[in-house]
Amino acid sequence: MAGAELVGTKSDEGGVELVVLRHPPVNALSTAVLDQLEARLSALAAAPSTRCLVLTGDGQYFCAGADVKEMATMGLEKAPAVQARGQALFQRLAEFRCPTVAAVNGLAVGGGLELALACDLRVASDSAKFGAPEVGLGLLPAYGGTQRLPRLVGPAKAKELIFTGALVAAAEAHRIGLVNRVVPSGHELRAARDLAHTIAEKAPLAVAASKRAIQEGLESTVRDGLAVETRGFVEAVLPSSDLGEGIAAFVEHRPPKFRGA
Repeated sequence: MAGAELVGTKSDEGGVELVVLRHPPVNALSTAVLDQLEARLSALAAAPSTRCLVLTGDGQYFCAGADVKEMATMGLEKAPAVQARGQALFQRLAEFRCPTVAAVNGLAVGGGLELALACDLRVASDSAKFGAPEVGLGLLPAYGGTQRLPRLVGPAKAKELIFTGALVAAAEAHRIGLVNRVVPSGHELRAARDLAHTIAEKAPLAVAASKRAIQEGLESTVRDGLAVETRGFVEAVLPSSDLGEGIAAFVEHRPPKFRGA
């Protein structure tokens, strides 16, 4: 599959960008997929027009995780470098300057679950299933799953999911806070894009500052988090022309036209 487009992109109006995994049959995360995903994220992060990103998988799977067949042929001596690279890439997705939404169709397991966890929000089809089966292969979730899953669903539930490798249906994933919304199968991408467009209509600098404050605050004390919040307010929001536009639009009873400046 050398030279094939394994990660595609498409632009919606309003700054919403769609990233699609295209590695049949299960959208496994081979090194080539990781290479292309990194390149797509770099390009979209550098584009000033990007306001929200939607990530999904082509076909019947969101992503079935690492390419185990590739792992079996590369030799264990290369595994630490692959793990470090995947972990760093998923962290880069988590720190993407704009909000990110995973549209989960079918299975999101192993590295696929970790990919969804690295996004800010998750919209799932009612037929989607989630799981961390790594311990059944003698591995552990090593692309950030041991850290992001407990922060999302709590440590006890995360331990249960990781220790047992059990699959979780979409309704249960929603109940435990793993996904934000569940929609009928086939409608997950449309729902995720609608959510992304709603976000993209808001003031980009304010949204980005809010994302930073939330994420950095979760990794620090409340006092330190409040300092991040204040920096976002004083340095990102107050000097922006979007603030004046937002206030003027409110007073004039019209939709605001934010420029991200």
